[in-house]
Amino acid sequence: MRTTVSIVTLGCKTNQFESAAMGEQLQSAGYQQVDFEAGADLVIVNTCTVTAATDSQSRNLIRRARRFNPQSRVVVTGCYAQIDPQSLSQLPGVTLVIGNQEKSCLLELLSSDNETTTIQVGDIRNSRTIEPLSLTGFNQRSRAFVQIQNGCDAFCSYCIIPYARGRSRSVTVAAIVDQLEKLSANGYPEIVLTGIHIGNYGHDLIPQIDLLYLLQQIEQSNFTGRLRLGSIEPTELPPTLYQYIAAANWICPHFHIPLQAGDDDILQRMNRHYTTTFFGDLVKQIHHLSPDAAIGLDVITGFPGETDHQFEKTCQLLESLPFSHLHVFPFSKRSGTPAATMPDQLSGTIIKQRAAHLRKIGELKLHHFGQQFIGSELDIVIEGGENGGLRKGLSANYLSVAVPTKSVKSGQLVRVTIAGIHRDGLIGELI
Repeated sequence: MRTTVSIVTLGCKTNQFESAAMGEQLQSAGYQQVDFEAGADLVIVNTCTVTAATDSQSRNLIRRARRFNPQSRVVVTGCYAQIDPQSLSQLPGVTLVIGNQEKSCLLELLSSDNETTTIQVGDIRNSRTIEPLSLTGFNQRSRAFVQIQNGCDAFCSYCIIPYARGRSRSVTVAAIVDQLEKLSANGYPEIVLTGIHIGNYGHDLIPQIDLLYLLQQIEQSNFTGRLRLGSIEPTELPPTLYQYIAAANWICPHFHIPLQAGDDDILQRMNRHYTTTFFGDLVKQIHHLSPDAAIGLDVITGFPGETDHQFEKTCQLLESLPFSHLHVFPFSKRSGTPAATMPDQLSGTIIKQRAAHLRKIGELKLHHFGQQFIGSELDIVIEGGENGGLRKGLSANYLSVAVPTKSVKSGQLVRVTIAGIHRDGLIGELI
């Protein structure tokens, strides 16, 4: 009987990509991948540490793994493991803690059968190159991810990720194109380019290149299907790049741009190198050029010292901008970051109230954006399972569209007419 393995993942698309790559390694070595609740012999928890809440979720998943199977061997990796391996190694059932760099040699590390918990976490800040994990498919996913970059050099004052992911390191163009061509040939209608800081892509390569150059090379390749880009910093979206994206019908009309705060003083203390005026002008320019494009923003509320007036300025800026999606992050104090020791830390109650208010703004923006497409035709990639006779799909401009499950299956690209609003998205009729 084959050894069973379960991989549970928290956090960003980079983590999801790396979990899929580890899963493929394990399956090629003879492991049978099963659901987390099945109580696998081997459980890998790929952690996130962007907030205290994700740390807690990671610890809970480790404990749950032991409840599903008290004999399971638990391996912990990811950003939480990179930052605090000692505390994770002390949790019952954990036999191995590995860092983000060590994910590529998972099979080798599993082969050592130590009686005590082993920690294999290197100093990721010393790494100058990236060894891309290869993938031929994504288990039970309708869309695929390709990692083009890892690490971050920005050092925003609230963020622990540069310490967990290391320096910005880029995958070569040839390796990226090869991965894209293989995945599209295997039937994935949409592929997402992921990384921690993709707007910085290619700056570490010799000769130095950039994200626009990469996209131009992909356009000349045998890649088919549609491409979606991950989050890009506002200072790394020059007109040449967003104009190219807007004109390319094979790239999804979807821009994800972190704002983080609507007050210039807070942006400065966050170590964000732009102003609210610059950001507002950028969003308006993109919207004018591509009015049907999804524009997603990130915002952090409850940053130390954020006054009622500064919070109101954030709300006013958001209400004035033509965006479609809003991701709200309550400030979370991360040990080792400058923001963790800043004075005037806000109470959890205030942060929670402000986050709720911002989410309402985001809901209204998304509702208004979706309404514009009623009566229009959109191409959607079918995702997920059936719910009430409906199955959801994702449009190129990042709208969730529910369609009857009859005659559709996961991973299929179909054209629909948008009939109306449905719960947290739209409802479509197959053409």
